[in-house]
Formats: sequence, structure tokens, C-alpha cells
Amino acid sequence: MVLAPVPLPDAQLRFDPRWLGPLQADALLDGLRSDVAWETHRIRIFGREVDSPRLSCWIGDPDARYRYSGRLFEPHPWPDALKPVRERLERTLEVGFNSVLANLYRDGSDAMGWHSDAEPELGPAPVIASISLGATRRFALKHRDDPARKLAIDLPHGSLLVMSGPTQRHYRHALPRTTRQIGPRINLTFRQIVSPAR
Repeated sequence: MVLAPVPLPDAQLRFDPRWLGPLQADALLDGLRSDVAWETHRIRIFGREVDSPRLSCWIGDPDARYRYSGRLFEPHPWPDALKPVRERLERTLEVGFNSVLANLYRDGSDAMGWHSDAEPELGPAPVIASISLGATRRFALKHRDDPARKLAIDLPHGSLLVMSGPTQRHYRHALPRTTRQIGPRINLTFRQIVSPAR
């Protein structure tokens, strides 16, 4: 399969629903569930700190520090299972990645609210490479200035969605809750920290 463009005004999206084969995706899911140092991050919402509704781990090169929701994240070392994935992504996209945010959604009640990956550390037009493992979840995008411009896309096991160019400047995205009975999902968003946070 190849990364196919996804039409959306003011955005640059590419998608491959089967970027990883089933056996490779299964092995990566199993390895990451046990090998990653999952933790509950504290995030600031409307001026107060709360537990994020998912488990997470910030992973990267030693200098890939990242500030999110008022907190500075020092990267955990790369697990062995992610090194070949990182190398393949860099060859495929011709982009260097020095970090990845791993999120574990335990069931349909875990979610991600509306946001953009637009922190200064990522530069003005970041490339975000998002790999999904496990249960299929719906990913939503909504234009900042024109809510009628929106997209919802199902992200299956082994899929790759790449957001680049002006996407983060013009769109917010979210992973909504679902009442369906579904299993766990791991999402890996590979990034390039161009100016480490202090």
C-alpha cells in the first residue's frame, strides 16, 4: 500500500490503512503494552489540573524535551520495538523524528480532547506521523475558522496517518469517546522537536 492523499481544505493529510502488516502490528502492540513506562499525565483544563483520560509516555532522544499543558516532559529512552518503526518512517517520509508520544486508550471511555499539535518546540509546519494499533477508533478534525470544514476517519490496526504542512495551524483534532464495547488501542505520534523546551 501507499500513502494516499486525503482531501481536506487548508490541510495536508496522507493515509495508509495497512502501513503495518497484521503480524507486525500485533507484535508491536503486544511489545509496547508491556515495555513502555505508561503513566497518567496531569493536564491543565480551564485553570485546574486533572488526570488525562488515557495512559501516556513521552519517548525520544535525550534532548527532545517537550512542554505540554504547562508541564515539561523529559523523554524516556526509545524501546527496542520502536527503533525499526522509526527508521522505516524516516525512510518513507524523508523526515527525521527524534520523539514520539505514546498514548494507551484502555477502552472507549479513554479519549483525547480537541487540540492542535502546535507547540513552539515543533516548529511552524510540523510533520506528525500517527500509527494506530489495536481497536479501531474514529479520529476527527475540525477547522479553526470554519467548523463546516471537518473530517472523521476510522484508524484501524496498523494504519498510518500523516499530518503536515499547514494542518496544525488550521485544524484541531480529537479522539472522541465511544459507548461501543471495544478493546485497548495504542497510538504513536512521531514528531521532530526542533527547539527543545527549557
